Amino acid sequence: MKNVGNIDRAVRYALAAGLIATGLLAGAGTTRYFLWGISLTPILTGTFRFCPVWLPFHINTYKK
Repeated sequence: MKNVGNIDRAVRYALAAGLIATGLLAGAGTTRYFLWGISLTPILTGTFRFCPVWLPFHINTYKK
């Protein structure tokens, strides 16, 4: 089941890149690792084209 389209996927990757860059600039410590960990969510949902949060709302941006 896929529910993440191309534009949505690009936005997720851009968000992940921003989180990773912010983590690099944030300095050392917990904040850096927290931002990198949070960036995994948009990377994984973009890669697998599936967002479990959207299921209850019946949102689907994927077009075949």
